Amino acid sequence: MSTMPSAALARFVVNSSWETIPEAIRHESKRALVNVFATSLAGCDDPALRAATSVFRAQGFAGACTVIGRSEGFGLLHAASLNAMAGNVFDFDDTHMPTIIHPAAPVAPTLFALAQTRRVSGRDLLTAFAVGVDVECRLGNAVSPWHYQRGWHITGTCGVFGAAVAAGRILGLDERQMLWALGNASAQSSGLVETLGSMAKSIGVGNSAANGILSALLAQQGFEGPQFPIEGPRGFLRVMGNEADIDAVVSDLGTRWELASNTYKPYPCGVVLNPVIEAALTLYRNQGVRLGVVERIEITAHPLLRERADRPHPHSGREAQVSTQHAVAAALERGTAALDDFSDEAVTAPWASALADRVAFIDDASRPIEFARLSVQLRDGSKVIQQVDAARGSLAAPLSDADLEQKLHDLCHWGGSGCDPTALAQALWSLEDAPDAGAVMALAAGKH
Repeated sequence: MSTMPSAALARFVVNSSWETIPEAIRHESKRALVNVFATSLAGCDDPALRAATSVFRAQGFAGACTVIGRSEGFGLLHAASLNAMAGNVFDFDDTHMPTIIHPAAPVAPTLFALAQTRRVSGRDLLTAFAVGVDVECRLGNAVSPWHYQRGWHITGTCGVFGAAVAAGRILGLDERQMLWALGNASAQSSGLVETLGSMAKSIGVGNSAANGILSALLAQQGFEGPQFPIEGPRGFLRVMGNEADIDAVVSDLGTRWELASNTYKPYPCGVVLNPVIEAALTLYRNQGVRLGVVERIEITAHPLLRERADRPHPHSGREAQVSTQHAVAAALERGTAALDDFSDEAVTAPWASALADRVAFIDDASRPIEFARLSVQLRDGSKVIQQVDAARGSLAAPLSDADLEQKLHDLCHWGGSGCDPTALAQALWSLEDAPDAGAVMALAAGKH
């Protein structure tokens, strides 16, 4: 295999097959799909989705492709975009460690939209999903951690590549066309961390899916891209990464799969908050700590917690999803960390601002993102400490298949789509045997 990353990735995607994918990765693909359908069903009627749907409808973009949880269909590109938005809008989707990419949101909607325009077997869809995730996450590995720290929203910037090659697999692109698809994707790699906490974040995630399909469709028609879109002197790695690790793109390609590093969230917020919430909930449940008795909290964690989630005064539910102060307050006040605890209404509750000026962050770069230690000073002068070494949902403490299926049931009910989560779960778990993967979307159509 060529050591030039662009050519190597193109060849890898074209030459991969169901038989070359390990059984564990095949299963992980299905776990990721169960999870992203769950988060999409929760987000299907979010105000951001309603606004985007209204705009797309007004522009005449209606079509036959299903928007998860909704009754109205759209064309290929716009259905993929809306489903990617819905899957990621609550930050409840999967997370690849250590890049913090949300792999499924750009790639899965791309594939299921395409599968409604042509007959695609379940095995072919799962194969395309696995290789698409591998490409997006390998590129993320190569530019991490500088890329995200610099302010690029890595799900959008890398996701478009994963969506492009996954779509290219379904379209049957050859190596030259697949290279063009990567080049076309490189021209559309975008997304800013500054948009987190706002609806604008969803634009980048939605575009990564739609533009990935566009990249592959254009390549299929002979729309040429650069020869070295990944490693070129002004290519993705050198522009978007500071001393990018080019070898990370091709190392063990085809034998080490990035889906093995995928995780699934028990809480609807930024992944850096998972251990903090777990520690706070443990204090609430096991030691009886309540918000009203807290004087001050010191949180020792990876610096990314402070950098991304030190938001003492969130103004919306979206901002609350990346606010340490709000998340801990909710856990200690209500003993929960569910979607209703990160709503616009929750932000205005009397308890929501109780910890705005009572939380101190202690950075410890030697600790993993899955770690947090809360040292809580109580008003009676006593102190309690709770440490979480590996938060639930992390690689060391993963959610089970049953957990993910329950998440699908819970979020389907919460989103009010009217879908049957049992039938949808059964179809996803048995997808490899389906002659027509696109038929799954009929089970995910809703009433909104």
